[in-house]
Amino acid sequence: MATLFSPLRRLYLTLYNFTVLFGWLQVLYLVLKTLKELGHEHVYTAAEKPLLYAQTAAALEILHGLVGLVRSPITATLPQIGSRLFLVWGILWSFPETRTHLLVSSLLISWSITEIIRYSFFGFKEAFGSAPSWLLWLRYSTFLILYPTGISSEVGLIYIALPFIKASEKYCIRMPNTWNSSFDYFYAAILVLGIYVPGSPHMYKYMLVQRKKALSKPKSE
Repeated sequence: MATLFSPLRRLYLTLYNFTVLFGWLQVLYLVLKTLKELGHEHVYTAAEKPLLYAQTAAALEILHGLVGLVRSPITATLPQIGSRLFLVWGILWSFPETRTHLLVSSLLISWSITEIIRYSFFGFKEAFGSAPSWLLWLRYSTFLILYPTGISSEVGLIYIALPFIKASEKYCIRMPNTWNSSFDYFYAAILVLGIYVPGSPHMYKYMLVQRKKALSKPKSE
């Protein structure tokens, strides 16, 4: 059973990584093309479909970790993917007023370059057993710049969305109701912003540790 499972696992993860990679390649291409031809105000509209597809597909990585398909710790995977899904669906998709801001461009460029490198790296590892040394270096080095630009864009867009969240009362639950409970999406968004304060430096330090481990390994490994 184990001998059958291993090839199936590799095949599935290879297809998964290269499929999502294709989505992020589309996002980057459309963002750069739109910036050149139309301006940043039209970036989200141009890249929306592949963005929603590629980032939502990343939710499977949580399942991969839970069932043991990959060794990535859920404690690192869950907050990263969760925050991105919140940005994609809870902010950009839910509040169109945020879509024309310049930060959308910096967000999508930071995300797409990061994910193109990441999915290429893991796709190569699953398909061929290892990735080229240059791709290994990119995988554990580009975040030094792209993580701060991506996080800054995320925080900025959530902050920009706050007035629209408050005015619309979208996703809010008011009493009285059957469940005898209430929920305010505005304060939930503020809570998410608060989590970024301790969470971002912690994640950055975690990635620095991972970089040191990965790049200090012998090249033959």
